[in-house]
Amino acid sequence: MKSIIITRMLVGAVSLAAVVSQAGELKYTIAPNFFDHNPDGKPLGACHGGAALDKAGNIYVTTDTDRGIIVYSPNGKFLRAVGPTRIHALELREENGVEFIYAARPSEHEVVKLKLDGGQVWSIGLPQESGLYKENKGFNPCAVTVAPDGSIFVADGYGSNHVLKFDKNRKFVKAFGGPGKEEGKFQTCHGIALDPRHSRPLLLVCNRNNDRVEHWDLDGNFVKVIQKDLRMPAAVHIQGNYAVFPELKGRVTVLDKEGAIVAQLGDNPVESQRANYGLPPEQWKDGICNSPHGASMDKQGNLIVAEWSKFGHLHKFLKTK
Repeated sequence: MKSIIITRMLVGAVSLAAVVSQAGELKYTIAPNFFDHNPDGKPLGACHGGAALDKAGNIYVTTDTDRGIIVYSPNGKFLRAVGPTRIHALELREENGVEFIYAARPSEHEVVKLKLDGGQVWSIGLPQESGLYKENKGFNPCAVTVAPDGSIFVADGYGSNHVLKFDKNRKFVKAFGGPGKEEGKFQTCHGIALDPRHSRPLLLVCNRNNDRVEHWDLDGNFVKVIQKDLRMPAAVHIQGNYAVFPELKGRVTVLDKEGAIVAQLGDNPVESQRANYGLPPEQWKDGICNSPHGASMDKQGNLIVAEWSKFGHLHKFLKTK
C-alpha cells in the first residue's frame, strides 16, 4: 500500500518541503527561489507550455509572451530569449551531434522544428490528406515526439483527439486513437514521448482527461494502460529509467520503467488551487504545485516543473540521497 509522507527541514531561514512516496524510493526537496524572478528585468509572464533541458543543462521554458522561450542556465540564471511565442509543449533532440527543438503550437495550428537559437527549420500544418479536418483551425496539436527512424508523432489533443504519424519527410502516414473514454481512445491526448526503455521503442501518451497514461506502438496500436487514476497528466519526459508526469491538478508523479509510482510530490491539498491559471503569487507555497503543465528531469534526477500560470510559475525539486 502506498504511503505519502511530508516532512520539513530547516535550512537557514528557509523551510524546505520534502515529499516522499514509498520508503526506499525517490525523495525530493524544493530549491526555493531557484530561478531568476524577473529574467532580463521582466516578469516571466503567462505560461501554457513546457520545460526541457539541453545537453549543457540549460533549461528552456516556453511562455505565451512576446519573448517566446526563456532559457536559463543550469543555476537558474537568465541567459536569453529565443523562438516563437505560444509554444504548448517542446522536446529537445540531438541529430548528428546537433540539438533541435521540436514544438507544438496549437493556437497557430502547427508543429515546428527549431534550432536552439529559435530559428525555424520546418513546420507541419493542417494534414488535409488525413480526412479529419474541415478547416485549418481544427488542427490544434498539443505535443510532438520523434521515433528513431525519424517518424514524427503529433498528439492533436485540442483538435481531433488523434495521434498523427508522419514520415521523416513530413508526409502524413496515418492517424490513430480518436475521441472516447474506453481504452484505445483519447480525451485530450495532451503529452507524448518516445519511450526507449523496453525491448522495442513505444509511445508514451498522456490521455489527460481520461486521467491515465498509456503505451502505444509505433504502428498506432494501443498496447496497455501504464497508470490510471492520475490527476490530468499533462506531459511526460523520460530520463534513464524514470518518466516524470506533471499533473494539471496540483501534483507531479514519477514512474519507473515498469510503470510503478516511485514518487509523488508537490501535492496541493487545496482543490480550488489546482488547475488554477489565475492563482495569484501571494497564494503560492514553496514545494506545493498548483497547475503543473510541463516538466523535465536532469541527469542527476532533479526535476524542473513549469505551471499553467497567468504569472509564470517554475519549480526545481532536488533529488535527495
